[in-house]
Amino acid sequence: MKHQEGHFKGIGEMNIYYQCWLPEMEPKAVLLVVHGLAEHSGRYMNLVNHLVPLGYAVYGLDHVGHGRSEGARVYVRRFHDFTDTLGIFSRMIREIHPGKPLFLVGHSMGGLIAAIYLLDHQEEFTGAVLSGPGVKIPDNISPVTILLGRFFSAVMPKVGLISLDAEGVSRDKAVVKAYLGDPLVYTGKTTARLAAELLRAMKRVEAEAAGITLPLLIVQGGKDRLVNPDGARMLHKRVGSPDKTLRIYEGLYHEVFNEPEHPKVLDHVEEWLETRVLDLEAT
Repeated sequence: MKHQEGHFKGIGEMNIYYQCWLPEMEPKAVLLVVHGLAEHSGRYMNLVNHLVPLGYAVYGLDHVGHGRSEGARVYVRRFHDFTDTLGIFSRMIREIHPGKPLFLVGHSMGGLIAAIYLLDHQEEFTGAVLSGPGVKIPDNISPVTILLGRFFSAVMPKVGLISLDAEGVSRDKAVVKAYLGDPLVYTGKTTARLAAELLRAMKRVEAEAAGITLPLLIVQGGKDRLVNPDGARMLHKRVGSPDKTLRIYEGLYHEVFNEPEHPKVLDHVEEWLETRVLDLEAT
């Protein structure tokens, strides 16, 4: 396995960090990993270690305001700061691996970013895998809270509003300890502007999900405390993909790729990918 890293110019000419893991042989397909809120691309090593030896190349970027990329922490001016930067990265990968099947892999907020990007650019991809996608407005957020969030987004966009519960990341205590001790993980509160932009993006996905028609696999922890599993069910029901699969793993928390049962989850992802790659080779 070969590891490479570097930077490219994202939205607003900001320096965006990326890294990739390449198999020793010519890759049979490429995965573009879109990470979640407050974390970074380096937290997907279980996925990397499982799939790269099988011949998959894995690429990941650190979003604007995340990890090793530039930008105020967990802040964007508009949601398309994420998707426009993702588009630049996608084009870069397709130039490096012309003609290779390209799969989008989005986790949590990255699942929301991926879903929005697919609504406008799904022709760039062979298929998508979404893990614990944050695509549904939480039922416990009142209209008053949403209005207050919009107010703060307008007048104090960088004020912190909400923090993540690290204990909800995984049932594996070592994963939680590593998460809390990772200097590239942001453990402060999410900015008001980002929170408002996330809600806006969720509304669009709920309204337009039928426009997603490419092959889609959704994996979801049944006891996810950070993202309601109903979001995965909603997305699976509403997307227009004739080839769509939903797997809910009972008892698992948010990061199904980092749960104690992650080998089983990754076996299912592997099986799904292999079938789509073989189908392409047969045509």
